Amino acid sequence: MTTHAADLSVGYEAYQRGDYATALRIFRQLADQGNASAQANLGWMYQNGLGVTQDYAAALRWYHKAADQGYAVAQYNLGFMYEEGKGVTQDYGEALRWYRKAADQGNAVAQHNLGVMYANGRGVTQDYGEALRWYRKAADQGDADAQSNLGFMYANGQGVTQDYGEALRWYRKAADQGEALAQNNLGVMYEYGQGVTQDYVQAHMWSNLAAAGGLNVGALRDRLAKQMTPAQIAEARRLTREWKPKGK
Repeated sequence: MTTHAADLSVGYEAYQRGDYATALRIFRQLADQGNASAQANLGWMYQNGLGVTQDYAAALRWYHKAADQGYAVAQYNLGFMYEEGKGVTQDYGEALRWYRKAADQGNAVAQHNLGVMYANGRGVTQDYGEALRWYRKAADQGDADAQSNLGFMYANGQGVTQDYGEALRWYRKAADQGEALAQNNLGVMYEYGQGVTQDYVQAHMWSNLAAAGGLNVGALRDRLAKQMTPAQIAEARRLTREWKPKGK
């Protein structure tokens, strides 16, 4: 293990246990020596005010140093800062440029965000085909948000022939990881029998899980409850209690 790698490991360990002062000191020392990973981590700490006063300008400065060395995580973070206008004037074109740099290196979160920008026409002409392509790249790496969005595109025929079976498959992959919106949409598909045999118990279970994830699913559960027996509702609740997230 190189000296930088060993020091980085110590910095990560300090960060994980909440010793931000130590992590900050180590990351700063390595960042000043040009280590891209340390620069990106230092940017993250400034962005989120961890061990230091939150400072978006400082975060941007360190992200740029790492991104200019080709560090994909920093490129993604720069894209996010430009998209959200944090410490800089909101600029979808710049966000797109940095997301693409990270996405081209295989960064799944950047690939997902690039897909979102194509789907919504942010900084680029709306293009469902491109959105679909980037979502698929991220989804194939296990990114739950991308899997959920890919399911939505198949369910609604955006950039692809409508296919409830494919929508169900991608929603399930995301839902199994705990992605609340996919869980809600999976519940709706079970409610109406889209791509699957109609099953109110499964629909109720997935809506319960989506609610636990923070979504307002009251209307869906009210609709389902009117069509279910008390025994079916009890079974849905049992399945909800026993559910455990699966890996990517």
